[in-house]
Order: sequence, then C-alpha cells, then structure tokens
Amino acid sequence: MLLLSQFIFPITSEPLANGAVLVRDGKIADVGTADMLKLRYPDEETVDFGAAALMPGLVDLHTRLEEAVMRGLINDEPFAKWVVSCAECSSGLEAPDLYESAILGGLDALSSGITTLADSTVTSATARAMQELGLRGVVYRQVAAADKNRIDHAMRAAENDIAKWSARVDPERIKVGISPGAVYFNHPAVFGRVSEFATKEDLPVAMRLAGSREEYNFVMYGSSMFSVHTMHNAVRGYVEIPPWLPTGVSPVRYALNWGAFESPNVMMVHAIHVDDDDIQKMRAYDVAVAVCPRASAQLGRGTAPLGDLLQAGLRVGLGTDSPAATDSTDMITETRMCMLLQRATDSRFFPTSSQMLELATLGGARALKMDDKIGSIEVGKLADLIAVDLSSAHYSPGIDPVSAVVSTCTSNDVLMTMVGGKVLYEKNQWNVDVEVARNIGRIIEIRSKLRK
Repeated sequence: MLLLSQFIFPITSEPLANGAVLVRDGKIADVGTADMLKLRYPDEETVDFGAAALMPGLVDLHTRLEEAVMRGLINDEPFAKWVVSCAECSSGLEAPDLYESAILGGLDALSSGITTLADSTVTSATARAMQELGLRGVVYRQVAAADKNRIDHAMRAAENDIAKWSARVDPERIKVGISPGAVYFNHPAVFGRVSEFATKEDLPVAMRLAGSREEYNFVMYGSSMFSVHTMHNAVRGYVEIPPWLPTGVSPVRYALNWGAFESPNVMMVHAIHVDDDDIQKMRAYDVAVAVCPRASAQLGRGTAPLGDLLQAGLRVGLGTDSPAATDSTDMITETRMCMLLQRATDSRFFPTSSQMLELATLGGARALKMDDKIGSIEVGKLADLIAVDLSSAHYSPGIDPVSAVVSTCTSNDVLMTMVGGKVLYEKNQWNVDVEVARNIGRIIEIRSKLRK
C-alpha cells in the first residue's frame, strides 16, 4: 500500500512535501516523494490523503481507559476532592461496565490518532479492550497494600493477573507491566517488592509520583488531605500505629529510599513537584517521565518542569491522564496545551511545535523503550501511522505544517489511524472487531446508572 499526502512528518528529519510512504507486511518499506515512489512501485495500491500530514501514530504515556465512561461527570473540582469523587463514582462500576468503558476509551484513542498507549489498572478490562481493538501499548497491573501484612497477598494477586493477561494478548503489540499505587495508598515496602519482581521477570514499571502539592505535603510534612487525621484504614494510608510519620524528604527521594527505581525500565508519571536533586537522581537511574499537562492544569496540580527534565537528558513524553479529568482523549490538544503552559510558566524554556510533536511521538516511544519500532517514519519501523487533515487549518500549512498541526488541529482532524499496517479507523468508519453501536448503547446505560 502506497500512502500519499501533502506532507510527511518523519520526526527525525524535516517535513517532506508531496511525499509518500510504502507499507508492506505491517512495516514501513520505503519513504520518499510521491512522484518517485509511484514510479518505483507502479502496481502498488495507492491511497491519497490530499491536503494532510502523514505522521507517526501518537504515543499516550498515561491514561485510564476504564474511566472513559465518567467523562463530564466530575467537573470543576481540585485534585484532592476529585480523587475522592472519582473513587465514589467508579465504585458503581461492575466488571462488564469497566470493559465497555475501556472499549470506549480505546475507540476515543484511535479516533484521535493514538496508536500506542500506557494504562494502569487493577482489572483485565483494559488489556482485553486493547487486544480486541488492535491497539499497541503497555498495561501496568497496579499494586496497592496499605497494611504491611497485606503486601504478600497483594503481590501474589498481581503476579497471577500479570501471567493471565500476558497469555491473552498479542505479545507483539501489548506488554504487561506492573505499577505501585500512589504513595498515600501504599506501604512503602511495596516499592521494593515491585522492583524486585519487575527485575526478575523483565517487566516495565510505571508509578505516579510527585504529581500534586497534596502528595508532596503528605510525604514531606505528614499533612494535607491525605494526613492521618482524615485517613480511613480501608481506603487510604497505613493501618500500622502510628499510621504515618512525615519523612522530611521529597516524594522522589522517599520512593528512591524504598527501592522504587531499582528495576531497569521505570517510568514516572507526572514529575511536577521535583527539584534539581530529584531530577539528577532520576537521571542516574534512567527514569523516563510522562507529563500530563492538561489534566494537571485542570485539577490544579501544577506544571512539570519540562525544560529541566529535557535538559537533564531524561526520556520524556506526554500522557492524557484520566478521561474523567480532561473529558477527552485528545493528544493533539495535549501537545498544544503543553507547549503553551511551558511558554507561559518557564521563561528559560520556549518549546517549538516540532519539539512538542516529537514528545508526542518519538519521545513517548523512547520513554517506553520502543523507539526501535515506533515513533518515527523510517524504513524498517512498524507502520503505526496517522493522517491529519490540514485543509481546515487556520493558517497556511505550507508555511509551517508542523505548527499548523500543533497550533490549530484537534482529534477531529484525524483522517486515518493505522497500527501495524492495518487501518483501524477512517473518518467516521471503524475497522475493529468490536460492535461500536452496541458499545455506545451500553455506555448510555452505564452513564445513566452513574448519574443516579
């Protein structure tokens, strides 16, 4: 199949005007000008996207597909209250509901140009949905145990789930990893146990850390809404006596002291409340970072020091976070929001559109250690590709097509999403092994139940 468009964004080089990409056997077989490739492959089936940009699929480093059904149900609440509201709302979701929600989230991802995503969960719903939809990515089994005496049980359950999920997914597309729960839900010894198991089984690790002022104050000072005065043993904090004592260190150094970064493939999600010493420790342990600018702004958590993270040489990409926070899974808008927030808050760092698009593609691939397979348009890489319509861009894309995408486009401009050479989404059409209309009907039922 020969894909043609007005622009090709290789990511590793400048945009190519009037270009083409040859896809064979699920991989990129050739890249060049349209005229040259049509002459070279005269018998090849051709698809011309016209005034569009053909680029690598977007990589979403942090999402929660199972919470897609809660879009728009929890509005205008700061992080601490949102966490409680989200837990209360999701408590009404049963196993079939979570699966339907994960399908909805996966469909949203495909229609917005996301071909690879990373998700943290405690159920099999996300892995099942990604397998059926044809998505690529990593599913992290989350582990939480507030009571030290419950850690063995929590780890055994996680290990069993990881084995089951791994057996049910295509290992060429989906990896299964492990994730310690948030620090205010977990006994610190969980960090070390997760690292030991991940190292032994060669599993990727993701952890939400340094993501809010409440978390920082909880770890450093023992205060905030997560303090001992508001803990309920069954929900958050420790059940030891005393249940929590302030540590006097940052969340990063707290996790580090408990062995959180000892395994070889660790990704930190958020990294908002970090200082220079934290960043140097993260660099020393080769910790990747997923920043989620839109959700962080929506919930009042702050802005990650992206310039400092990149200057330190860390592998950094973007995540959309929970759809219950942002109400959409739109990586293009995420990219634009990140660029604008960084320009507004850090006078030392003025990111360009090209830098931001790289974070959303190759940067995410590097963070997942998958950049040898995805993230850029290069011969030999997997054909995870998307086409984005430029015909409605608010200024001439011929001047700077990358800026046209980052500054003016949204998920609504995605024309096509391909994973491994298979077209899964075309404008208003789905090519997936899921009954989309049935899923929409079930989502309406579930949302009605949650509203009650």
